[in-house]
Amino acid sequence: MTEKTGFAPAAAPHASTIVSTSEEAITAGETSIPSQGENMPAYHARPKSADGPLPIVIVVQEIFGVHEHIRDICRRLALEGYLAVAPELYFRQGDPNDYSDIPTLFSNLVSKVPDAQVLADLDHVASWAARNGGDPHRLMVTGFCWGGRISWLYAAHNPQLKAAVAWYGKLVGEKTLNSPKHPVDIATDLNAPVLGLYGGQDTGIPLDTIETMRHALRAANATAEIVVYPDAGHAFNADYRPSYHAESAKDGWQRMLAWFSQYGGKK
Repeated sequence: MTEKTGFAPAAAPHASTIVSTSEEAITAGETSIPSQGENMPAYHARPKSADGPLPIVIVVQEIFGVHEHIRDICRRLALEGYLAVAPELYFRQGDPNDYSDIPTLFSNLVSKVPDAQVLADLDHVASWAARNGGDPHRLMVTGFCWGGRISWLYAAHNPQLKAAVAWYGKLVGEKTLNSPKHPVDIATDLNAPVLGLYGGQDTGIPLDTIETMRHALRAANATAEIVVYPDAGHAFNADYRPSYHAESAKDGWQRMLAWFSQYGGKK
């Protein structure tokens, strides 16, 4: 299959199910966000007509960075009335487009990005959004794969966050200097309601780890829900990959919007 422009090389092969959202009713493009003394590249999208500040959704990238799929997620959220911002969270450590396979991308780049750096960067994204047409009192986050795990962590990090939706983010794992805690470790610290969307066929996130997380959430009396799609694997929302499972992806998207509407204060 031919390479599709705008997608990370390590994400190949690309499927024929790619969803592409029109920019007709939205404003979208690249920007840079001051963060920790540097300018962090980011993609943002918002509806063209807005009356007053917009609810904010920070979109946290997959392992592949802010490539075309993540940009399209921002455009889809803009059509729903959100200011969506996807920051390039690896920018200090390197460019995911330089890698053509997932294991090398992970070992040479992703594993070198500290959680603490990412969480601080996301705080700066929230501040930028509040200064650029967003409503800081309606701040939400969603993330995919690598970003799904980060979304759980961010829900325990930022007390201003109103809602989070984590798509197939790892819940348990080995503790390292860069990743000292995983979602299961922060269940008692959640500041915002979290919805987790997972695939029952995901070989990288076994069902027993999902049960471990559910127990931790119940023990913490946290406002959280984990939905498992029995027929879906990892990256079931990634419409540009063979892993795409349309039925689960569409249901997950509607659940995300309902979660944001319920907890995020979207008018």
